[in-house]
Amino acid sequence: MVELFSKDLQGVNFPSSKGNQLKWQAGGEWFKADAAGYEGLSEYMVSHLLRYSDLPKERYVLYDTEQIRYHDRILLGSRSPNFLAAGSQLFTWERLFRNQTGESLYLKTFHIPEVKDRLAFLVSQMEQLLALGGIGEYLTLLMEVDAVFLNEDRHYHNIAAILSREGSFQNSPLFDHGACLLSDTAWNYPLGEDIYEMIGRLKSNTIAATHLDQLDAAEASYGVQLHFSFGEREIDELLEAEPYYPKEMKDRVKRILLERRRQMAYLFHQ
Repeated sequence: MVELFSKDLQGVNFPSSKGNQLKWQAGGEWFKADAAGYEGLSEYMVSHLLRYSDLPKERYVLYDTEQIRYHDRILLGSRSPNFLAAGSQLFTWERLFRNQTGESLYLKTFHIPEVKDRLAFLVSQMEQLLALGGIGEYLTLLMEVDAVFLNEDRHYHNIAAILSREGSFQNSPLFDHGACLLSDTAWNYPLGEDIYEMIGRLKSNTIAATHLDQLDAAEASYGVQLHFSFGEREIDELLEAEPYYPKEMKDRVKRILLERRRQMAYLFHQ
């Protein structure tokens, strides 16, 4: 358990529909408290299952679950290292575009009717703003991870780039998976409801209303970016090692992950 204080509490720098978690920075680490369900468990499972992919470890942030004592309350949540080097800054895509143009990147993108044209616009704008290639491949990678793990909150306030002390940009590692795996049990996905029905009505937010629609467009242009190699054994090992969350939540997470592995089989090594 870690005790955290108001002096360490951080403001919400990139608000979202799922962005009302309490966040602290202390001792070179970030801490987040659950707000609507099992966000910490989701962060932990998604990031640790990325270890069973062909994505290099420096390209994602590893989260662990944590008990947080704050104002005499015991909260569940997550902890993760601060991945920013000294002197570097994190800028969201939305903030960068708005600073440059005075307009909303989200509104400009979704004003375009066709998904493939939204993708082309988004990639070209961000490559120009960041003076950085490979944005299409990076975006496709994000969409693949989000599709496998059912992230409903990947909009332009939580896609980001890092500005180095020297003044150049690079893509940020993958972070912020709290809205994955139907974690919002308080409002949208209550425990006990049918996971297949809930998966069917989940929406994405990046360039299309569904994960498959945006993934089809991205992979048609940029190809498949990663494959996974985890199965039931790896899922069980991670859930058994997690010390805080109740069995009911863990059982649901396991069912979701096995179903997504089945539905997204082309992204898994057989």
